[in-house]
Amino acid sequence: MRRPVAGFCSAVDMANWYSADLHFGHHRIIDFCKRPFASTAEMNAALIANFQACVRHDDDLWILGDFAFGRAEDTAQFESWFHSLPGRKHLIIGNHDDEAVISLPWASTEYMAEIKDGDQSLVLCHYPMITWNGARRGALQLFGHVHDQWPGSRNSVNVGVDQWDFRPVQVSDIINRAAKLPVNKHWHDVEHGNELS
Repeated sequence: MRRPVAGFCSAVDMANWYSADLHFGHHRIIDFCKRPFASTAEMNAALIANFQACVRHDDDLWILGDFAFGRAEDTAQFESWFHSLPGRKHLIIGNHDDEAVISLPWASTEYMAEIKDGDQSLVLCHYPMITWNGARRGALQLFGHVHDQWPGSRNSVNVGVDQWDFRPVQVSDIINRAAKLPVNKHWHDVEHGNELS
């Protein structure tokens, strides 16, 4: 597996970035997801460098869950990682985001959000979904949680770092990847009469 390289971000002039499943400080995630790092210190430093190479101070960075992993007494370390990332940071709460993570000075914290990025409607949730508000009208659902196990489908895309070379991603890249992914095999079970091209 090739090593992630800082600076591998598009130069598109957009203000929103998306990511998930950073798992700062979580040593076991390296083995679980076969991340190419020898230690959590190396992983943490690579994530910070990659995010700093992409996200500008005035950009919005949406973290779709599982920001960090640790104990309540690790608050100072959580704060250090948080402040090392640029941009206005928003948290979509994941299953590993406890009170120590949620209480960081996020611009917003929600379990789910519906936003617009340019003309594209997005539904943000830590977990992959089969259908959501606006799914029939082209809204994309962005998620994390499943790490390297599933990239997503035609209209539901995994934005986790394990799918995107340990860097955040912009909506143009997400749309391009979505077009190449297969239609979810359960789409017609939940959205009768609606075709995805």
